[in-house]
Amino acid sequence: MKAAVITFPGSNCDRDLAVAFEKAGADVVRVWHKDADLPRGIDIVGIPGGFSFGDYLRCGAIAAQSPVMRSVADFVHAGGHAIGICNGFQVLTETGLLPGALMRNAGLKFVCKPVDLRVATADSVFTSGWAAGDLVRVPIAHHDGNYTIDAEGLARLRDEDRIAFTYVDNPNGATADIAGVLSGNRRVLGMMPHPERVVEAAQGGTGGAVLFRSLMSAMALA
Repeated sequence: MKAAVITFPGSNCDRDLAVAFEKAGADVVRVWHKDADLPRGIDIVGIPGGFSFGDYLRCGAIAAQSPVMRSVADFVHAGGHAIGICNGFQVLTETGLLPGALMRNAGLKFVCKPVDLRVATADSVFTSGWAAGDLVRVPIAHHDGNYTIDAEGLARLRDEDRIAFTYVDNPNGATADIAGVLSGNRRVLGMMPHPERVVEAAQGGTGGAVLFRSLMSAMALA
């Protein structure tokens, strides 16, 4: 698997994401946000956490206008895979590649702690290493992680089995406890928690490694 990891001004999890891909066995290329084209031959794009462009306007709104995101959108529409974590999830919603929006936490405070997630579906290349209902402990670190979607959109996510993860104990007020969602073609995942921060024991857990191993296995079979 060949992965491209995007870096924006203000990204602070790009190296973490690159290392997580590499530990799973992927070849990783780093891409600057001003690059107009993605490298050839990539299988997945990773959009990392952080505070792109200082979170001005709305989180992810400016990053969504970066030249590389036009290439990411083309890549996704052509059937490519992508994962956006925390700020990356915000960027994906701002580009329209995922539904809904990430709003200010219900408690109006930055939240940074490990949380328990429930795997809502195992039917994706990102979650196939678990069974639906499994629990995984993953850290969060966000101020604007309150996933918000209207009733019609929520019904569509549920009907199409596109809710990837839910919080066991909702830390931010997210609609229906949603922590991560899939695109309509199931090739794009956005999630607020940070699986790339729990891929080796020295980080306090290895639950996130399952996601990256699942990706490697799926790409090997593609």
